[in-house]
Amino acid sequence: METPWTAKHPDGAGPDAFVMASRFELKSAWRSPSFLVKSMRILRQTGRSPGLFGVSLRAYPLRGEFWTLSAWTGEEALRAFARTDPHRSIMKQAKPWTKSATFRFWSAPSVELSPRDLWRSAEQRIADGYPAQ
Repeated sequence: METPWTAKHPDGAGPDAFVMASRFELKSAWRSPSFLVKSMRILRQTGRSPGLFGVSLRAYPLRGEFWTLSAWTGEEALRAFARTDPHRSIMKQAKPWTKSATFRFWSAPSVELSPRDLWRSAEQRIADGYPAQ
């Protein structure tokens, strides 16, 4: 399952976007339905978050694997979102369910935010073990 890229044009956007990709592996796939519901709540939260260029979620519930991809006006916009509920509370609650969590961050030209290209880059960066910033 993949949610479509939710594109926005945030105020104060500069020439580059701060992109984040994450991959979560659950300890047990039986937690997938709850994790998916919580992920959808967080996805709705992004729609109200200042500084968002776009966001998408990929879920593989039978494998207990979830990916996120988002682009922001800067690192502070992403961090402000992450510190706000429901994201903050949900991540604390779901942490014990998680076997691993991988995060990658990079910059991309804000006028060239192609979801297909961003997903390709995210997959490569996570698979190749690019160092997180």
